Amino acid sequence: MKGDTSTMQQKKFGRLQLCTALTVTGLSLAAVLAGTGTAAAAGSAGDEQFRPAYHYTPQQNWMNDPNGMVFYKGVYHLYYQHNPYGNQWGNMSWGHATSTDLVHWKEQPLAIATDDQQDIFSGSVVVDRDNTSGLGTAENPPLVAIFTSAYKDASPYRGLQAQSLAYSVDEGRTWTKYSGNPVLNRNSANFRDPKVFWYDSPNGGGYWVMAAVEATEHKVVLYKSGNLKDWTQLSEFGPANATGGLWECPDLFPLAVDGDPANVKWVLVVNINPGGVAGGSAGQYFVGDFDGTTFISETTKPSGALPAGTPLAGFNYGTYNGWRVTNEPGNPKDGPFAAAPAAGTLAGQNAVTGFAGGGLINSFNDGDWPVGSMDSPGFTVDSDYLNFLVGGGQHPRVSDKLDNTPPPGDLLFSGFEVPDGSTLADAGWTGTGDLEPRLQPATAGGDFYIGAKRINTFETGGAPGDDRQGTLTSPSFTVSRNFMSMLVGGGHRTAGSGQTLEVQLLVDGNVVRSLAGDDAGALNWKGWDVSEFAGQQAQLRIVDQATGGWGHLTLDHVMLTDQAAVPRSDETTVNLVVDGKVVRTATGANSEVLDWASWNVSEFRGRQASIRVVDNNRFGWGHILADEFIASARPATPRVQTYDWLDYGRDYYASVSFNNMPQGKRVMLGWMNNWDYANSIPTSPWRSAMSLPREVALTQTASGPRLTQKAARQVDSLGTAESYAEKRARNIPAGTHPLPAAASGDVQRIDVTFSPGSASKAGITVLGNAGKSTVIGYDKTTGELYVDRSNSGSTDFHPLFASVDSAPVAVDAGGNVTLRIYLDRSSVEVFAQNGLRTITDQVFPEQAPLQQDANQVALFAEGGTARLKSLSVTPLSQSMFQATQARDTKSQGRK
Repeated sequence: MKGDTSTMQQKKFGRLQLCTALTVTGLSLAAVLAGTGTAAAAGSAGDEQFRPAYHYTPQQNWMNDPNGMVFYKGVYHLYYQHNPYGNQWGNMSWGHATSTDLVHWKEQPLAIATDDQQDIFSGSVVVDRDNTSGLGTAENPPLVAIFTSAYKDASPYRGLQAQSLAYSVDEGRTWTKYSGNPVLNRNSANFRDPKVFWYDSPNGGGYWVMAAVEATEHKVVLYKSGNLKDWTQLSEFGPANATGGLWECPDLFPLAVDGDPANVKWVLVVNINPGGVAGGSAGQYFVGDFDGTTFISETTKPSGALPAGTPLAGFNYGTYNGWRVTNEPGNPKDGPFAAAPAAGTLAGQNAVTGFAGGGLINSFNDGDWPVGSMDSPGFTVDSDYLNFLVGGGQHPRVSDKLDNTPPPGDLLFSGFEVPDGSTLADAGWTGTGDLEPRLQPATAGGDFYIGAKRINTFETGGAPGDDRQGTLTSPSFTVSRNFMSMLVGGGHRTAGSGQTLEVQLLVDGNVVRSLAGDDAGALNWKGWDVSEFAGQQAQLRIVDQATGGWGHLTLDHVMLTDQAAVPRSDETTVNLVVDGKVVRTATGANSEVLDWASWNVSEFRGRQASIRVVDNNRFGWGHILADEFIASARPATPRVQTYDWLDYGRDYYASVSFNNMPQGKRVMLGWMNNWDYANSIPTSPWRSAMSLPREVALTQTASGPRLTQKAARQVDSLGTAESYAEKRARNIPAGTHPLPAAASGDVQRIDVTFSPGSASKAGITVLGNAGKSTVIGYDKTTGELYVDRSNSGSTDFHPLFASVDSAPVAVDAGGNVTLRIYLDRSSVEVFAQNGLRTITDQVFPEQAPLQQDANQVALFAEGGTARLKSLSVTPLSQSMFQATQARDTKSQGRK
């Protein structure tokens, strides 16, 4: 995704302040391109907490999709979406890095920069050997970049996305935008991500083929050209399989099945966001044939019939059939649910699909703003499962509190409702910098505040904005109750960001408690247990030393209370209610495509229950879709799980392959992040890493040819001698069993083979300490490999980060599971059963990995005894930021 998701009812990210781009000087071109030159002065670059050791990261600032990957004259070029001016999405340009071995990368100067007319979105680079474009010469053919121009308001093409060219005649070092841009314009706002390759016609000759997407239409559009400038449409593919989000970053390439040149199939990769198998961003693929004009898929799945069982509700006859509907009064269209089911898509909504029959629950009536609920008639639970279709917003249930009423207690500081004409300075507050008390309280910004006034550090100083900084300190008050509760919104900053943005409780001048917002405009209830300070004098201090996106706090209605703060549940959910309590809950996936969800309700057999559908969210994706509630003997399989995925984790997206690879190899690379939380991960001064380069192949399976993946051999060349190994089989008793210290590490490869035996679950934990770890296991009951990062360390920076991600994996003929696991400080990449399944997840161990305190490895089994067949641990050498580390080591040695 390229950041502008307005068509998917999500938030746009603002443009960040510009600064001077980095340049590389004093190096020969050969040294620069080979990646062996001296790194620019970087201070502690490479030593920061969570900085990968052998995955590519830019020295600083934001990075997303890989672009224009090409091999040329012995050098691998990696271009990528980059914000040269800040650490969140914006100012999209092409960054650039080079390598001679796919693992030692050297960051280069910015390749293709944003300008006042356009942002530079994703695309590809080809070697125009025959100078078909005329942009080079026969003696010095050009590299040609084909990219998406995302046109700005200053352009005559404003609001459109079209395909443009840039060319390089110095081996990819510098680029010139073609004067005749755009070269392909469909007058579309969502036409993007061209992947171009040369197609050799079986009848002789050939031509360039472009695969691009119409993102919101879920189509791959194919074009041909003889010169890269003039394009003729060939065909379209889609919609097909996963359509729960935007289609992006396609790739189309041939592979020989099991290496047989007489059996070649074509693979079409389509990345999607949201709507991935693990939630949010992911990459799907299709296997089929391409004849130079049309791609025909052999792996498109039918939508499927309804699961067997007893229907409870289907909404197909123009009525809710006894459901009690509570719509918020005062909305023109009686939203959110209206008086009858929707027939499908509502006004202003992207296409709703995946429902069955003639109607469904759709709370987008009158847009995302209205809130309300629906309750089914009561029924007796008489089956093991309740299956239903669900879609819409991804806002889980967090509490029983659906309103914004304050808890009982004592209001401090009059809720900031100072008399008109007065300020917090008149109420005894003190401040520094932009947070002078005479400039507060604010009367603008935020949502769900109480009254008319609140503290808002955005609305202060000489001019409103996220770059306003200072402190604001309250008069003293007595801690007279056990808890403090308050409404808080705005942003937050992690410990490693170098910035502070928080509300602090001071006792005797010391900070004893702190909290912050969640990068949201809506204020919500948060608080502290302050019982240990009973009877003492305290102060409240707001500290804003943050700049950039979400660099502000909003605060209102600070109270002393007898109970802990209960957050308001801004949910869009479907819930099962038994005895007046919610016992099961589900939410959407930020998608207008409904898919199956299942609840195991066997424990409630014979009891009365009801279904409650809740829309308590007013903002982006603030609606819920539901349909076809069916009591069943077995769970329904979500359709999304039946499709073919490049990776089953949360952090492998926008993956495409290198052009012009030697020996005809096909190597792919993905962005190791997810748009659900990409702007919030706790890394600084950079944000995001690339995955390992992966060599992909097709192998014959019982379901037909499918992709297998393995890390490029150059990755394993970073391995040193094994630090720990077990070559003889042994039992793994129930429980968790730490391995010796020789197996510990956070930059290493682990190869393990085990049999689940009598255990229900078994596997290995990594990046662990006394209380937290990342769990990589096999669930024998479900036949799934999983990565559980819910207790992996820092997970609270975004509500959608903590996850358990799983992939269907069958044991081999010997009943074994074989895993190759790559650890790199803040990530795990798991390759199962010779690469038939992969799971890629970021993890952020709470303690700094470089201090060797979150690096323990353990084996575990649950519910029985598993059998370890073999295990080896191989440390991997650092391949990034080596020069900086060498300088730092020498400097430390002289101290």
